Formats: sequence, C-alpha cells, structure tokens
Amino acid sequence: MPAIRSVSPRLPVHDLKRTIGFYRELLDFEIGGVWPEKLPTFVILERNGVRLQFFTPEPPLRENASLPEVVLHFDVDDAKAMHAMLAPHVRVEWGPEVYWYGCREFAFRDPDGYMIILSEPTDDAPTCVEE
Repeated sequence: MPAIRSVSPRLPVHDLKRTIGFYRELLDFEIGGVWPEKLPTFVILERNGVRLQFFTPEPPLRENASLPEVVLHFDVDDAKAMHAMLAPHVRVEWGPEVYWYGCREFAFRDPDGYMIILSEPTDDAPTCVEE
C-alpha cells in the first residue's frame, strides 16, 4: 500500500484574520499560502513541517455558531518553556503535568475554541495522578 506522508487538518473558523494572528504571533507559524489573495477565506499555516489549514465557510458562520470539537496535539521540544512563553497570553486549561505515559503536557484553546495540547516526552516522574 502507498505511504501516507502527512496530515493537514482543515478547520472552519469564525475570523480568519484573528486565527492567522494567533498562530503566527503566539506559536510562530508562517503563512504557506492564502486564497484568494484579496480578502482571503483560506490559509495554510506551517511550522517545522507541521501544516494547518483554516477556512471561513460559505455562508459565513454566525458569531455564536458552534464548531466541531477538535484537539490539536503537537509534540514539542520543551513544554515547560512553551508554557512559560504562552501562559501570559492564553488561558491554560490544565498542566503542565507529567503523565504516567511519560509525557509532560499542557493545554489551552485557540480563539475558535479548538484545544491545543503541547506535549514532550520525559523521564521525569509523573506529577498527575489519574483516577
């Protein structure tokens, strides 16, 4: 069977400009492409081989319209440093904690409510007891 080389989630958003700003300013993503060039409704954001796609649907979403429940899980080099950098700018949902499966993780949400989990492998002892 031919290989699957990558995955690029394509997610609807309420405000494309706000989403681009969030991912560029806080998570250092770069714009890989926008369409159409004037008044874009679609963007590809890229960082270190990770690719995310966002779009504003037609017709546009109502301001209070709910979006699908999506979790974006990113493997990172230093979750503690990322937490220190991001905590002043986002509401951290939980963590950072070290879990029984050997990862330090924390979570926050983007402007559209998509949960983002940043995770790094660690040999540190668990700090979170799962019940």
